Amino acid sequence: MGRNKLGLILIALQIAFTMTVIINAIFIINERSRMMARPSGLDEANQFFLHSIGYGENFSEETTVNDDLAMIKQIPGVVSAFVVNAIPISGSGSGTGLRLDNDESKPSISAAIYRADENVLETMGLELVTGENFKATDMQIRQPEQNSTAVVTIVSSALAKELFPDLNINDVVGETVYEPGNKGVQIIGVVDRLQAPWQESNIIERSMIVPENVANSFSIYLIRTEPGQRDRLMIDIEERLASAPVSRIIRNLYSLEETRKENYRLDSAMSTILWVVVGTLVFVTSMGIVGLAVFGINRRRKQIGTRRALGATRFQILRYFLVENLFITGIGVAIGAVLTVGFSIILATNFNMPAMAWYYTPLGMLALLVIGQLAVLGPAASAARTQPAIATRSL
Repeated sequence: MGRNKLGLILIALQIAFTMTVIINAIFIINERSRMMARPSGLDEANQFFLHSIGYGENFSEETTVNDDLAMIKQIPGVVSAFVVNAIPISGSGSGTGLRLDNDESKPSISAAIYRADENVLETMGLELVTGENFKATDMQIRQPEQNSTAVVTIVSSALAKELFPDLNINDVVGETVYEPGNKGVQIIGVVDRLQAPWQESNIIERSMIVPENVANSFSIYLIRTEPGQRDRLMIDIEERLASAPVSRIIRNLYSLEETRKENYRLDSAMSTILWVVVGTLVFVTSMGIVGLAVFGINRRRKQIGTRRALGATRFQILRYFLVENLFITGIGVAIGAVLTVGFSIILATNFNMPAMAWYYTPLGMLALLVIGQLAVLGPAASAARTQPAIATRSL
């Protein structure tokens, strides 16, 4: 071991570097996977949406929407449909700030806002945990330049807990919250989960729904179908809307599953790249350990033969090299543990990452120790097979 100190130091540092990178990479992969697996609260497998963009002086948004929805709901296989201002996990939507009183000098709690009608729960597939749904009479239609006139709202359970941390979820119903402009809205219902449109946002679980629609030339239709009917109805409904005698364009026809896949595409690609990096580093480090072991064994072949001639068993020779490698790897993982924790703190501080769980580091240390032992096992076994007669030969 003492004859090749530089090689030992380099391998130990390589192990430390490998450990730092792979543990933090696996942590990031797990966090991304957890994030991508979060349920939106919707029946994504059976939903799709499309955009209707009207043009021309004679285009009537209200008439067109009413006619379209009436037609869509009559098609066999359609569960429900409505117009909404944004789609969860689509990357585009509206937000607001809520307070418990009308003092705008106080900090507000941010939330996504969905504008919908009484069909929202059935169409989205939301689970109402307490309270009630909107009534048709709650629905308001306003012009873009007008302020919201809605007086009731349904909120997600995450938003309810953020607004009223000391209240039981059932007691939130009936409470009033205030939007900008000192307009109070009463909470009439709480749904289990409804994600915001922005998958990277820290308010992704905080959403509210208000019963209103903004009259303009742009509408988003969200449609829910019976299981197995979505793909067929996507084509059918698009063709029916496109052939209607209305001055408008139909575009951006997507299923919710396609939307999720597209908006998490970069996260998925990052995970794949990180897995490649992890695999490459493990392979390179393993080959480094193998190379160092082979080099050391070849230099000490005569010494090994001498020990065999003096009575050392194959197991003792094997154990010697395994212990030697364990010592080198142990130094590397000890340094790597310090670097791993330090790097994770940097990620948490500067890149808004959650703190890494404590067990990642000891598990990583154990994994690297096992990999190191497996890597040296072949060369060590080869050394153990050295015959005593080697001691009498010249190197």
